[in-house]
Amino acid sequence: MSDFRQLSEQVMASPQISPSDIRDAAALGVTLIVNNRPDGEAPDQTPGSEIEQAARDAGIEYVAIPVSSAGFSLPQVDAMRQALDQTEGKVLAYCRSGTRSTFLWSLAQADAGADVSKIAESARQAGYDISPIGQTLQMLASKSGG
Repeated sequence: MSDFRQLSEQVMASPQISPSDIRDAAALGVTLIVNNRPDGEAPDQTPGSEIEQAARDAGIEYVAIPVSSAGFSLPQVDAMRQALDQTEGKVLAYCRSGTRSTFLWSLAQADAGADVSKIAESARQAGYDISPIGQTLQMLASKSGG
């Protein structure tokens, strides 16, 4: 069973998905899958190319914005924000546990000027703690006037 967690009306985060989860995503109206997990991170993970093929076969767009243990960069935040801005439907972002995807979504929201306390509450309701990136969220939000 899929473990898709609602971050907003548009975005869900999930731990690692498999091609069989694509059917569930499509049924929920997902039009874009964002892979935030680098290939080869773990021997048991499904390669991004298999997820991409299953997504495309189901008529779902796919983009890879891998986040390694080295952390986040502004180009990754920009890429996530652009992916979210350019899709009309729902988005499913995934990584090993869903945390990096939630962090990247949070950073993109703060960069767009969203209220950091509302971002944190949405993440908390989905089961994710974004306090480790709190200062960065505040910095991005203040830069954007949020």
